Amino acid sequence: MTTVKLVENVAPGPGGASFLSLMTPERWVEIGRILLTGAVALLYWQQLVPLYLLWAAVALGLYPLVKTGLIDLFTKRKIGTEIFVTIATLVAIFGGETVAGAVLMVIILIAEFIAELNTDRARASIKSLIGSVPQTALVREGSAERIVPIEAVKPGQVVLVRTGEKIPVDGVVLSGSAAVNQAPITGESVPQDKAEGAQVFAGTIVEAGAIDVRTDKVGGETIFSRIIALVEDAESERAPVQKLADRVASWLIPVVLVFLIGVFLITRDVSKVVTLLIFTSPAELGLATPLVMIAAIARAARTGILIKGGLYLELLAKADAVVFDKTGTLTANKPEVVRVQSFDPVVGEEELLRLAASADRRSAHPLAKAVVQGAASRGINVPEPASFEQLQARGVKATVEGRAVLVGNPALLTEAGVAVDRRPEDVGRTPVHVAIDGTLAGIIYISDTLRPGAREAITALKESGVKRIVMLTGDNAATAKAIAADLGVDEIKADLMPADKVAAIAELQKKGLKVAMVGDGVNDAPALARAEVGIAMGGGGTQAALEAADIALMTDDLGKIVAARNIARRSYRTIQENLWVGVGVVHVLGISAALMGWIGPIEAAFIHLGPDVLVFLNSVKLLRVRIPGV
Repeated sequence: MTTVKLVENVAPGPGGASFLSLMTPERWVEIGRILLTGAVALLYWQQLVPLYLLWAAVALGLYPLVKTGLIDLFTKRKIGTEIFVTIATLVAIFGGETVAGAVLMVIILIAEFIAELNTDRARASIKSLIGSVPQTALVREGSAERIVPIEAVKPGQVVLVRTGEKIPVDGVVLSGSAAVNQAPITGESVPQDKAEGAQVFAGTIVEAGAIDVRTDKVGGETIFSRIIALVEDAESERAPVQKLADRVASWLIPVVLVFLIGVFLITRDVSKVVTLLIFTSPAELGLATPLVMIAAIARAARTGILIKGGLYLELLAKADAVVFDKTGTLTANKPEVVRVQSFDPVVGEEELLRLAASADRRSAHPLAKAVVQGAASRGINVPEPASFEQLQARGVKATVEGRAVLVGNPALLTEAGVAVDRRPEDVGRTPVHVAIDGTLAGIIYISDTLRPGAREAITALKESGVKRIVMLTGDNAATAKAIAADLGVDEIKADLMPADKVAAIAELQKKGLKVAMVGDGVNDAPALARAEVGIAMGGGGTQAALEAADIALMTDDLGKIVAARNIARRSYRTIQENLWVGVGVVHVLGISAALMGWIGPIEAAFIHLGPDVLVFLNSVKLLRVRIPGV
C-alpha cells in the first residue's frame, strides 16, 4: 500500500490534477506492462502463442507486485495485496488455471493502477485545497527592485507585494496598507486590514492595496510551511483505530492461510482457493484509515485548525469532557468597566470615572487601562494629572485639578488613612476603589469580557456529546462564578496555580472521562500536555502555540473548537464506514459467494476493485462534504 504523502510537483486545477499531469514515465511503463501481459494472455487463450510466452508475460506482470510485496514484508513486516495476488496467480497457474491466473493478475494490476492514480489525485486535491506559496519575491534593495527566487530571500529584507499577489514570507508591514485574505492560515472568510506594524503570513493574498513587508521568516520556517508539514506528516501519529486495523491484519493472515488450506483439503478445488485468496486479503484494512486522516487534517488546516496527527483526531472525537482556561480563552482578556458606583452625591458617576481615569492615565496596569478606556468610550474628556505615583500591588496616587485622588484596592486607601466602610455590591466583578480628598468616593467595577461566540460554542459542544464542561482559572471564585453563569459550564475550579490545573485534569481522568483541554498554548502547557488532547487558542504567528498543543487554532474563534470536534467525529465515522461497509460487507459477501461456487477467480478479481473504490470515494469526500461549523 502506498504511503499517503502530498505531491509537490503537481499543479492541480479546481478539481485536482489532470490525468496527463499524473502520468509519470513510470506509469506509462506500467500501462505498457499491463497491455503486454493482457495481450499475451488473450493470444494464448486463442491458442496463437506458446505457453512459454504466457509464462514470460506473467513473470513480467508479477515483477512489480513481487518487488513491492517483498519490500513491505521484510522492511515493514506487512503482508499486503501484492503478496496475496502473487500467491493467487501462482496457485492458479500451477493448479492448471493458467489463463484464469493471467487474467486475474491483469485485472488486479489494473485495479492497483487505478487506485494509485486516484490516490495521487486526492493528494493533488489536498494540495490545491491548502494552496501554495510564491516561488519568487520582489525584493527592494536601496532604490532598486529585483525579482529573486524565494530561497534567496533573507530575514530583514524588504519584500513588495501588490494587489492580487500572494505574500511570499512571514513578516511585518513596514509601509503601505492592504486588505489581506488570510484564509489559507486562519480560515477567516473576511479579508483583514493590514497597515504599518501588522503581521502578515506567507501564502495569504493581498486583495486590495500594496504593502512593503520586512521579512522575518522564509521557506520552511514560515507558518504556512509548518501547516503543510503538519498535514504531510499526519500519519506519523497514528490513530488507535489504525493501529487496531494493523493488528487485526497481522493475526488475520495466519488464520486466512489455515482456512484456505482447509478449503483445499476438503474441496480439492484450486479455482475456489484462488477466488478466496482474493477476498481474504486484509490489505484493505490498511486503506481504511490513512486517506481519511489526511483528508480530515487537510480540511481542518484549510479552516485554520492545525491537527498534528490522526491520533488526536480520534481522541477529540471520543472526548467527553472539555476543560477551558478562563482568561484569554473563554474571556477576551480585555477588562472593561461594567459599572460605576458613586457614594458622594456631589461627585456623580461620570465625574468619579473622569477623575479616576485621569489618575490612571500614566499607569500600565490592565485595570488602569480599562478605567481610561471606560472614560474614553463614554466620551469623557480626561485631563493630565498634575502629579502621579504608582504603588506596587496597591494602585495609583495622583493630583488632578488640585484634588488628591487614590485609585486601587482597599489596602491603598487604608494605608492612606481613608476609611473603607462600604463593601462592593457586585461580588462577581473586580472592584477598583476611588478616594477623593481623603474620602471613599465610589467603586468602579471591572470585568473581563466574554469572548464572542463562547456561549454558543459550549452549547454546541454539549450537543455533540460532551458530557462535562469545566472552567479552570487562577482568578477568584466570585469572578469565576460570574463568568460561568453566563456560559453554562458544569463545573468551576478557581484560585488555581498551573500545577493545580494539571491535578484537576487528572481528577477528571480518574473518573473515566477523556479530556480535551483548551488554553493559550503557552501558560497552560502543563495542563495541555496532561489532557488526552491539548488545544491551543490563537496559534497564528506564535511558534510556541504550535509546539505546545496537539491541536492549534490559528484564530481566537471558539467556534473553531466546535468545527474541529465535528471534523474529528465525521472522520471517525467515515473510518468506521470504511471498515464495516467498504471492507467487511463486500468481503463477507465475496467469501460467501466463492464458497457457494457462484463466482470464480476472474469475477472475484473484478469485484476486488469494489472495496478500494468505496474506501477511496468515502474518504476523499471529507475534502468537500458539508460539516457544521466548518
